[in-house]
Amino acid sequence: MPKKTSLSLAAIAVGAVVAGCGGSGSTAPGVALAPSAGATQGAVTTAPATSTTSSTSSATVPTPTSGPLSKEPAVPAEHGTPPKKLVTKDLITGTGATAKSGSTVTVNYVGALYKNGKIFDASWKRNQTFTTQLSTSAVIPGWVQGIQGMKVGGRRVLIIPPSLGYGSSAQSGIPANSTLVFVVDLLKVS
Repeated sequence: MPKKTSLSLAAIAVGAVVAGCGGSGSTAPGVALAPSAGATQGAVTTAPATSTTSSTSSATVPTPTSGPLSKEPAVPAEHGTPPKKLVTKDLITGTGATAKSGSTVTVNYVGALYKNGKIFDASWKRNQTFTTQLSTSAVIPGWVQGIQGMKVGGRRVLIIPPSLGYGSSAQSGIPANSTLVFVVDLLKVS
């Protein structure tokens, strides 16, 4: 999830570009753009997308039309006490290029609150992938750490504690100190 910028600005800016994540998602093949540096559906800053910039950009990688990454995933229901550390679960293991810190990735994602499963943002709803650099200047630390090691064609669940998300800052649709659950499809890495 992006840093303290909200995805609303990205959604607006991403209407022309990829839905809302001013500089927080990474570019990966087969996946839509993900939120950047704390960005949520609220305001986000977006910049022209290039393989050398850490800005979020409009989707240039289409969502697959067939196969396991062609349909929006359901966010798995989580129960119990939220974890204090990042949890990652691979639902589909990719076979393509591997995402690394600093890579630009293109993804599709769904983000929900851990406590009640309420979806606060999804690139699928905008029909646009999300492209961003995997750096804490672009997206929340939970995204940078959680997407690293993924391979293109993979789908991963990220359970992000507040310390790696937005912390005590509320975002559009996200209360302060929220644990977040994302399902991220990695479509491209560059």
